[in-house]
Amino acid sequence: MLQVIKADGEFDPKVEPDLSHEDLLKMQRYMLTVRKFNEKGMSLQRQGRIGFFMESTGQEACQIGMSYTLTAIDWAFPSYRDPGTCLVRGVPMSALWDQIMGNSADESKGRQMPVHWSFKPWKIVSVASPISDKLLHAVGVAYAAKYRGEKSVALASFGEGATSQGEFHSAMNFAGVYKTPVVFFCENNQYAISLPVRRQTASESIAIKAEAYGFEGVQIDGNDILAVYKATKSAVDTARSGGGPTLIEAITYRIGAHSTSDDANIYRSAEEVEMWKKRDPLVRFTKYLINKGIISEQENEKMIQQIDADMTKVIKERELIPPPAKSTLFTDVYSEMPWHIREEAEEFMRDEGDVGAKKGEE
Repeated sequence: MLQVIKADGEFDPKVEPDLSHEDLLKMQRYMLTVRKFNEKGMSLQRQGRIGFFMESTGQEACQIGMSYTLTAIDWAFPSYRDPGTCLVRGVPMSALWDQIMGNSADESKGRQMPVHWSFKPWKIVSVASPISDKLLHAVGVAYAAKYRGEKSVALASFGEGATSQGEFHSAMNFAGVYKTPVVFFCENNQYAISLPVRRQTASESIAIKAEAYGFEGVQIDGNDILAVYKATKSAVDTARSGGGPTLIEAITYRIGAHSTSDDANIYRSAEEVEMWKKRDPLVRFTKYLINKGIISEQENEKMIQQIDADMTKVIKERELIPPPAKSTLFTDVYSEMPWHIREEAEEFMRDEGDVGAKKGEE
């Protein structure tokens, strides 16, 4: 298993990736932002200010490390547990909260479930709840890029639960046969909702499954951001140069519940969670940066406070934005609205006006 930074922050300089101090600090800021984003999201849902949330606490290194290897021409097919991918790609924090709140500023006009991202300007393809369907889409986009002679790469991230679905095997097989420029990134966070990984597969790892399809599979420490970056950068470079796909299995852990609708205490022990908290990717990377003299504890704390203040301000601003107009229920479906949909829309809007008038009269 590839590892650069140990749990205590010590590192092996022989395997360190070539990253500037500026890049390392950017990575730290992104990870701290995702951690704060998770805290805020859970708090807002419990207060009834948003309806649903899925946190990714403990998986920040995976999100930031893998997406930091992409360029503007590449395509991202993230999981609903990858807000960090959106941020690294350039999506404003305000757009993430718009999507979660489903307000009128949301690009999808409130039609998607919260944390099911879709941002066309940044080549982030829509997340869907079926956990493995994006893999086929990623392979298709990668095949199209190869066919056109483009140099773009598609990166798809997913949980280990997706590897039990038929789409996973179809995507892997097609990618292997046609050597498509795609990177499969499995965030093995140990649980597919309540199903532990030991009941997910009988193979010795997820990574080894790549051998059956004719390409490389590598297993890495998913709580080590530098290991994530190094392995993904190599896979992206291979794909871009025509070398075909790679399957990366990042060993990590979902510290929180599956979603705000789940109680993880039912299917896993407090001892297990505490064991994984000691491997916290954010604590590990912070120790690494301090050991190298790139940041001090005081500077790191100041960064956290600034992130918190900025995010609080954004949330308050986005909460003031009204929901989408009801007429948007009927738009953006057809290039030319069929007559029967137009009649339904007109009737709906007329009835809505009547209801409003009656309420006014009362």
